[in-house]
Amino acid sequence: MSEKNIYVNNADVSSENEPISSIPSELLGLFFFAYRDFVCEADALLATKNLGRAHHRVLYFVNIKQGMSVATLLSILQITKQSLARVLKELIETGYIEQKTGENDRRQRMLFATKKGQELFNTLSQMQTERIEAALAKQPKGTKKIVKQFFIDMVEQDELEMLKKLNLS
Repeated sequence: MSEKNIYVNNADVSSENEPISSIPSELLGLFFFAYRDFVCEADALLATKNLGRAHHRVLYFVNIKQGMSVATLLSILQITKQSLARVLKELIETGYIEQKTGENDRRQRMLFATKKGQELFNTLSQMQTERIEAALAKQPKGTKKIVKQFFIDMVEQDELEMLKKLNLS
């Protein structure tokens, strides 16, 4: 992650005479509720399969980049090897993910979604896509492009290359 100024509270960034804007607090709250509702249906489906959001994230990235190495996935998710190992073990044992040895480097572990993993990914993605499409349909033309750029701008500079490799930018 890149270095940046982190403030304990708004008092650190405003003078005594300057009013504290309500926009950041309002957007934080809206972001929380939007995210909560964005994941709720997927969470419910995952729970029926004894899976959670960590499993969903792994399924998402492995599906959009079949053959991704465990090292790359660790870099994307920014979690510990132990956490990823637990989630991968469960996904492999339940038949959603397959792990193969790298062709060029036998030390590499490459990840592939099975047919079962692809089907679950498609179902989860369809649920979330419908929510996004419904929200975008209520917005003025061109909003999708603005929202996409907003999300890109929220990503750390040193991660922008990864977005390109994943065809997300």
